[in-house]
Amino acid sequence: MAYIQCENLTLRYESLVVQQNLSFSVEKGDYLCIVGENGSGKSTLVKCLLGLKQADGGSLTFGDGLKRNEIGYLPQQSMIQRSFPASVREVVLSGCVSRTGLHPFYTKADKARAQEQMECLNITALADRCYRELSGGQQQRVLLARALCATKKLLLLDEPLTGLDPLVSAELYGILRHIHDDHGITVIMVTHDVECAVRHAKSILHIGKNENFFGSCEAYEHSPLGRRFLGDSIAQEQCTHCEQSRHPHIPIRHGGGKGAQA
Repeated sequence: MAYIQCENLTLRYESLVVQQNLSFSVEKGDYLCIVGENGSGKSTLVKCLLGLKQADGGSLTFGDGLKRNEIGYLPQQSMIQRSFPASVREVVLSGCVSRTGLHPFYTKADKARAQEQMECLNITALADRCYRELSGGQQQRVLLARALCATKKLLLLDEPLTGLDPLVSAELYGILRHIHDDHGITVIMVTHDVECAVRHAKSILHIGKNENFFGSCEAYEHSPLGRRFLGDSIAQEQCTHCEQSRHPHIPIRHGGGKGAQA
C-alpha cells in the first residue's frame, strides 16, 4: 500500500472549490514535486496532508506504516518566523515535538537526534547562534534539520526555495538529493520551479485550475500540460539550479561536522 493515497479529492479554499476529482499517490521512496498555478489548491492540499484541514470530498489515506505525525514538514517562512528569537539548537530540537508529543523536557534521545541532524547538515557551529541572525540559506538548513528530527520516513516541503538566490537553491537541491538517495527518505516538495522539478523529482503532480497531471517526469515533459508550462526549456540541457546542484558549495556531512558556511 502507498504511503499516501488520494482519490477524487475535492478541495475548497474558503467558499471557493479549487479542486475536484484530484487523485494521486505517494509511494515509499518517491520524490514527488507538486507544481501549478497560484490559486490552484497547492497550499490547501498541503494542509489536508498535514491534517490541518479536511478535504471536502474524496478520500485521503495513509499506509505502509506511515502515520501523519511522522511527516517532517518544512513550511514557507514568514517574516515573523525569519526573526524568531531562539537558538539554532532550540529550533532544531523543536522538531522532536511532532514525533513524540508535547512533554516538558527533551530526552537524551531527542538531543542526540538533533545533534545528528545538525552534523548531517553541517550546522553544528551555528548551534548557539540566534536563528534570526542567520542568512536565508542557513535558516533553511536549520529548518530542514528540524523537519528531519520529526521523521525518518517522509519530508514535506512547501516552497523551500522562496527568497533564496540560485546558488543557495542549487545547494538545497543537492541536500535533498542526498537525503533522498542516501537516507531513503521520501520527499514531497511544492515548488514553482517547474524546470528543476522535472530534473530532480521522480514524479510530478501538476495541479491546474482546469486540468491536472500526475505521473513520471518523462511523461509530464511530453504531456500537453507539461509542454505548455515548460515550453522550450525542455530542450535545455540543464537549468541554472540543476547545473549548480551537481557541485554543491556547502558540504553535507554524515556525522561529526563542526563547520558551517553561509
